Amino acid sequence: MKIAVAGGTGFVGKALVNELVKNHHDVVILTRKKMMNRESNNQIQYVQWLAETSNPSKFLQETDIFINLAGESINSGRWTAQRKKTILESRLVAVNEMLKILKGLNRMPKAWINASAIGFYGTSEEDTFTEEDKGHSNDFLSDTVKQWEKEADKATLLGIRTVFCRFGIILDKNEGALPKIAFPYKAFIGGNIGHGRQWMSWIHIEDVVKGIMFVINNENISGPVNFTAPHPVSMKEFGKTLSPILHRPHWLSAPSFALSLLLGEMSTLVLEGQKVLPQKLLENDFQFNYPDLNRALKNIYA
Repeated sequence: MKIAVAGGTGFVGKALVNELVKNHHDVVILTRKKMMNRESNNQIQYVQWLAETSNPSKFLQETDIFINLAGESINSGRWTAQRKKTILESRLVAVNEMLKILKGLNRMPKAWINASAIGFYGTSEEDTFTEEDKGHSNDFLSDTVKQWEKEADKATLLGIRTVFCRFGIILDKNEGALPKIAFPYKAFIGGNIGHGRQWMSWIHIEDVVKGIMFVINNENISGPVNFTAPHPVSMKEFGKTLSPILHRPHWLSAPSFALSLLLGEMSTLVLEGQKVLPQKLLENDFQFNYPDLNRALKNIYA
């Protein structure tokens, strides 16, 4: 198949593109940088988009699947008013540009798969969330995800199967949240973040990629899909699982008030959480490579 990936040079994008190439798909990577002539293994083409002079549509005719992973990282910098505006607008601009491209195609693709996040549901220590839950919060993350999905859902009006991949905390040795979580342990100062009772709904990067491939090939799956492992853990349990794998102690807590002062509103990423289950993937018989945390972390730090 011919598959277009926006954000194909990012954290998830790189891992996904590698898998697509391995499975003999032709990949068009939409990038802000001008890389029109760069190719790899004759299967990857780089096309510039989100620039005034770019015209990506002519390279995207006969594309079977569109995947949008584009958006400003929520982890890189304090959430000032301007930063929050950038985080939201980067997602809406990418979605609207993608919709514009779709409307200019000779034929519609089989599916549009759009990144999303479990921040949709809001935070809770007591509730368990599945794709059936509508989300009860109006905090920044929840509001951002809801607006993001609302815009992306316009693709259904074009008759395109649309999927929202609500990613949990993606675990990888070198990218994402795990290196930041592991750093204090490597420095022998690891321990609870806040009170430690907050839920952490995580997923191994390999299962993210496997899950996206699964969604591509299963035409009966649409709408929101939670990309989390079936066994979420508390932050305390996460630390106690990580510490022996790194051969480091779990003993020194980072108090909530200190993190709030240091990170501001962004501290909600580590001080609050939600217990999210991948109901739709499980109902469709998806098999996780790493359903439990111990196995996932042992693989990452093998």
